Amino acid sequence: MKQFWIALFVLVFAGFNSANAEELTVATFNVRYHNEGDSINGNGWKQRCPVICGLIRFNDFQIFGAQEVLHDQLLDMLADLPEYNYVGVGRDDGKTKGEYAPIFYQKDKFKVLKSGHFWLSEITDRPNKGWDAALPRICTWARFEDLKTGAKFFFFNLHMDHIGIEARKNSAKLVLSKIKEMCGDEPVILTGDFNVDQNSPNYAILEGSDLLKDSYEEAQIRYALNGTFNHFESDRKTESRIDHVFVSSAIKVERYGVLTDTYRTEVADAKEEKSGDFPKEVSLKKYVARTPSDHFPVKVVLSFDE
Repeated sequence: MKQFWIALFVLVFAGFNSANAEELTVATFNVRYHNEGDSINGNGWKQRCPVICGLIRFNDFQIFGAQEVLHDQLLDMLADLPEYNYVGVGRDDGKTKGEYAPIFYQKDKFKVLKSGHFWLSEITDRPNKGWDAALPRICTWARFEDLKTGAKFFFFNLHMDHIGIEARKNSAKLVLSKIKEMCGDEPVILTGDFNVDQNSPNYAILEGSDLLKDSYEEAQIRYALNGTFNHFESDRKTESRIDHVFVSSAIKVERYGVLTDTYRTEVADAKEEKSGDFPKEVSLKKYVARTPSDHFPVKVVLSFDE
């Protein structure tokens, strides 16, 4: 009888702990900017946008950072994803020009308590290029409240420069200093296209800090058959992860996945293929396998105490 009550206590206690843990599905997704060259090559934004939005909805990204989002793309995504709202501005003028690094969130689940942005530069409060960067770069941030539990957390999203080594190094240091300055003891999530992989010294600035850890390294369950960049080549593989989700120590990483989804576009004059090995109802037809973006999205399931 004593053993029965001990077992019952353990089960109840475990259930209590589980009920008091807030679970959150987050992601980072470089959606690739809208340009004519991609359309000529068969990877145009208008055909990719429905695939991207379907992927986001099916995987139930509750909150996610996106990169390379031009204003027309922002409007297209909001139209296809009416359950989401966003925070963010264009990097070229602090309004609508240039690429956004927006944070999208499900508006029935979260409330934005405050939000803002800063440029990855020595001058953080207006559009400019920092250090040896080729382009202006921006970081978007917001403090959120979970409408169901009241849990509060900070979310940062950025896109580091693809050329400037000093810019990436100093951008990492700048983000860490902003987190220290702004966030106190509240949980922090940092997403983005960092343009450095897990072997870079600039990655180590973040992963080796006392503030953040890489969700890939911390995940209880990991599904990552590829790195995160594909160059619109569905038959390529890399070990490099340049898109990351970092979290503060109060957050537990339950699952991490690189979503290597593809979709199909038609091939002219392709013929149906039949085989005696197929059920008679089945036929195949040659299509081109394409990726929704030149980056794969990263999905992470997190939990933290309320």
